[in-house]
Amino acid sequence: MYKEKRSALSEFVPIRGLSYHVQHWRVGELDPQLPPLVLVHGWMDVAASYQFMVDALSDAFVQGRNIIAPDWRGFGQTVVDTDNFWFPDYLADLDFLLDHYAPGQAVDLVGHSMGGNVAMTYAGVRPERIRKLVNMEGFGMPASRPSQAPGRFAKWMDQLKTLNRGEMTLKGYDDAAGVARRLMKTNPRLPQDKADWLATRWARPDASGQWQIQGHAAHKVVGANLYRLDEMQEIHRSIQAPVLSVEASGDSLTQWWKGSYTLAEYHERLKNVTDIRTSVISDAGHMLHHDQPETLANLIETFLT
Repeated sequence: MYKEKRSALSEFVPIRGLSYHVQHWRVGELDPQLPPLVLVHGWMDVAASYQFMVDALSDAFVQGRNIIAPDWRGFGQTVVDTDNFWFPDYLADLDFLLDHYAPGQAVDLVGHSMGGNVAMTYAGVRPERIRKLVNMEGFGMPASRPSQAPGRFAKWMDQLKTLNRGEMTLKGYDDAAGVARRLMKTNPRLPQDKADWLATRWARPDASGQWQIQGHAAHKVVGANLYRLDEMQEIHRSIQAPVLSVEASGDSLTQWWKGSYTLAEYHERLKNVTDIRTSVISDAGHMLHHDQPETLANLIETFLT
C-alpha cells in the first residue's frame, strides 16, 4: 500500500451547525507570514485525495506552511442529514472555514472539479480573501436556457421522491479491495498501491461490514436551479487574484458532454478573468492529482511562489 510522506492531522470544526472534518499538513513551526494553502476536493471525492500531491511538494515549500483540506458537507467525514444540497452552501462553508483558519489573511486556494467551480465563484465573491487561485478541471456547466426551468424544477422534485423512497443509493462493496477495483476501473491510470490507500479513505465499513462510499446519496439529486452563465461571468470578472487553470490532456468535457460544451467554450469563458494562465498536464485524466501528482505539485508550487 502507498506510504504517505507527510501524515495529515485530522480535526473537526463547528461550521454552520455541522461538525466539519478538516485535514491539515504542517511541517515545523507555523510561519504566520506564509499564506495558508487551502485544497478543496471535487464531487464524490474526499480531502484525503490530495495526499499524493501534498507528498510531492518540496520540503522548502511546505516548511512552516499550514495546508488545509476540508471534506465538503456530505462527503468524507463531514456528516449531514439532508435530502438536498445547494451550491451556495459550499461558498458559505468555505467562508466560515477561512474565518476559522485564516482570519484577516488572504489564502492560496486550490480546487479540483466541483471544488474548482466553488473556488472560482468564491474568488469573485470574496476577492480580498484570495491571494492566488489554482483551478484544476473546474469547468463549470453548459449554458442553460430559461425555458429549461419548469422541467428542471419538476425533475428535482421527482428525484427527491426517489431518494426519500430509498431508491437512490450508492453502491456498497464487500471489502476495501472491491472499492480499490472500482477506483481503478473509473481511473485506469491509478496504480494498485494508491488505489488500496484511497479505498480506505474514500469508503468505510458499516455495522454489517459492507464498505460504503463516504458520500451522501442526495448528491445525486439534480440541482433545482439552472446554471446561469451570465451571472457566473460577472462573478469571474470580479476575481482579483492571479489564476492558474490546469487541465488534463484527457479531454474530460468531450467525454462528459459529447460536444454540447467544449474546451474551446471553456477557454472563451476564461477570458473574463483578468489575470489568467493555463497549463495542460500530459498523460492525465480528470483525476490529475492522482495521475501526475509530481507534475501538478511542481506547477502549483512554481505558480504560488
